[in-house]
Amino acid sequence: MVEIVANLHMHTPYSDGALYHRAIADAASAAGLDVIVVTDHNVLVRGIERYLGGVLVLVGEEIHDCRRDPQVSHLLVYNVGEELAPLADKPQELVRQARQRGGLTFLAHPIEYGSALDPELEAIPWADWEVKGFTGIELWNYMSDFKARLWSAPAALFAIFFPSWVVRGPFPAALRKWDELLVAGQRVVAIGNADAHGSMYRRGPLRRVIFPYRFLFGCVNTHVLIDKPLTRDVAVDRALVYGALRAGHCFIGYDAAGPTRGFRFTARSGAEMAIMGDEINRRGAVRLEVVCPAGGDIRLVRNGEVVARATGRALEHLTVDPGVYRVEVYRRYRLLKRGWIFSNPIYVR
Repeated sequence: MVEIVANLHMHTPYSDGALYHRAIADAASAAGLDVIVVTDHNVLVRGIERYLGGVLVLVGEEIHDCRRDPQVSHLLVYNVGEELAPLADKPQELVRQARQRGGLTFLAHPIEYGSALDPELEAIPWADWEVKGFTGIELWNYMSDFKARLWSAPAALFAIFFPSWVVRGPFPAALRKWDELLVAGQRVVAIGNADAHGSMYRRGPLRRVIFPYRFLFGCVNTHVLIDKPLTRDVAVDRALVYGALRAGHCFIGYDAAGPTRGFRFTARSGAEMAIMGDEINRRGAVRLEVVCPAGGDIRLVRNGEVVARATGRALEHLTVDPGVYRVEVYRRYRLLKRGWIFSNPIYVR
């Protein structure tokens, strides 16, 4: 498998972002990303997909019903070559139509907390949990994490200048909801993204971009394991990236707290081996193995409960119990233990 680093949620002036695709690709290249997916609100920008500065630029869409008040249920839609925003008021039909066209659908910032400091900082969670068939959830959205820390004007001012001191990781409620869906038998792929806009913060004489695309691309990303190296053929590489995402062959890395390239979570039973997103059938015991690029607090979670922990760069666990196994790794950064790596599950049958 070949590991590439992607960010799958960002905006341009076609909706509410500051930079266009080429400038965003330059920022992504400077941050060491391999792939970006630009997801403007309710507009599918055509004719953009190509390699720019060594970065594969793909185009998706963040679809939502503008008439709902308050705003809820934003859906990230990938790999659909036609406009589906007219279905925004029918979330289940939107998911069905995207899936029918070979698309992937992820619930954007499904658990979110707002700030009373500004109406534009209201929470926009997912509300339509009866919807079925979506590909996954955006487990960690950097800007949602940041927004939730703006309890007061002084706290906001501190967070604007020192964001790495306030960002913590996926919300516990998001992790619980993910486990609930997984234990109920749904295959739900987790991704992590920047949700970059490049917005300008204005208060009195203060002017500051919150946050530059380049900065955000060095924070929360989705690391994707593809079957072979990227070829620079856009059609071929698009299929490689989306195929791996659909399968859950990926993990979330907070690269600001330390590079996460090289993380692996595998399972072996008899002659069979599985990686993140795969299912494995027990041939007697199953050996679960975790390898990290640096030391951390490693937690192996089964059906929502921690079943093994290790401090360091590796964890091994032998089990005969079926279940949905995933990994969380925490690391001390800016004086606190913060979320660092979150794997997709291996399904032990």
